[in-house]
Amino acid sequence: MTADQPTNRRTFLKRSAAIGAVALLPRPALAQGAAQHVVVIGGGFAGATCARALKRLSPKVRVSLVEQRQIFVSCPFSNAVIAGLRTLSQQQFGYEKIAQSGVEVHLAAATAVNPETHVVTLSDGSRLTYDRLVVAPGIDLRWDALPGYDQAAAEHMPHAWEAGAQTELLARQLSAMPDGGTVVIAAPANPFRCPPGPYERASLIAYYLKRKKPKSKLLILDAKDAFSKQRLFENAWKELYPGMIEWVGLSAGGKVTSVDPAAMTLTTDFDTHKAAVANVIPPQRAGRIAQIAGVADHTGWCPIDPETFESILQPHIHVIGDAAIAGAMPKSAFAANAQAKACAQTVEKLLVGEEPREPKLINTCYSLVAPDYGISIAGVYHPAGGQLVEVAGAGGISPLDATRPFREQEAHYAEGWFKTITAEVFG
Repeated sequence: MTADQPTNRRTFLKRSAAIGAVALLPRPALAQGAAQHVVVIGGGFAGATCARALKRLSPKVRVSLVEQRQIFVSCPFSNAVIAGLRTLSQQQFGYEKIAQSGVEVHLAAATAVNPETHVVTLSDGSRLTYDRLVVAPGIDLRWDALPGYDQAAAEHMPHAWEAGAQTELLARQLSAMPDGGTVVIAAPANPFRCPPGPYERASLIAYYLKRKKPKSKLLILDAKDAFSKQRLFENAWKELYPGMIEWVGLSAGGKVTSVDPAAMTLTTDFDTHKAAVANVIPPQRAGRIAQIAGVADHTGWCPIDPETFESILQPHIHVIGDAAIAGAMPKSAFAANAQAKACAQTVEKLLVGEEPREPKLINTCYSLVAPDYGISIAGVYHPAGGQLVEVAGAGGISPLDATRPFREQEAHYAEGWFKTITAEVFG
């Protein structure tokens, strides 16, 4: 335990108590002539941003945010928790400020959506009638996608792809691993949340191993032949962690086809690998409420109109964030935040019968290779041909030959971005 844990725990309990009070606030009764009502399901970077932005744009519109968790735990920067560079409490954010902004916060799960009657049913038995519904449920892990890997297996081979207890479990396993052990990361095929995430995780675990367990190795078994910011990551690995990280792509037999948690083995078409610590990141799909609402298709993700974020499958329902099929735009917190703001502007226009403006969206993704070594990629996106496409020449990537001071500055930018976005959304 670290010295600051008691304080963090007290803060957490106080925050939970405050959130409980928010949940008990009376809800305005619906009546004839009542204000238009927008319900937002999901209190992550997409949903919370959209709810607050819409309330700012249209103060007279009733906005309800439905979220089953009392405390949001951020996935961005959670890899630093695994490497012992941050505490989980630094990743935790409450909904008090959102409630104080005039958004009704319902701390309950959405259990049903009726697109015909425009009604959302919550786990506490209440029902919310909406004029427009925004669905931002994030991801669910596909427990049926990898033989041998289920929720019980995740207690031995953590995924840590939904930040929280799994993040701490993976950190504890690394701490307990003898020096000289092999850490294996199984990375999924596209699409999945945070495309550079597995490789940032490998980098920061290598940083931990280099300091604490220098005889250890890290193996990435990948279901892809290429990954985001690949040359930047690989160059950094050669510079910072020579001989420590091995990446095996799809064509070289990197795709994991089954796992055995009891034996701590991962099997590919070519070989079986024994791990001291195994981080298995399984395939994903849109959060379950997207399936219930009828906005997810056979892929498990949600097709949308790229100009309005309205579901292709259900009218008056918009989908944003990781759950949406957003064309070239990646599934990231920055992208979710940008989509949420554009969706709020669209909904504001639609509620008053006006034509929405075509969105222009930006995404910037920072990755830490070490605490003082950052890399980034940025893109600009707009609707074209029924999907979101990248605007040619408008984005950029960190230069391959950048100096170490430049990399250090990018690491500072990454930290600044995280502080800014969490303060904007939850502060």
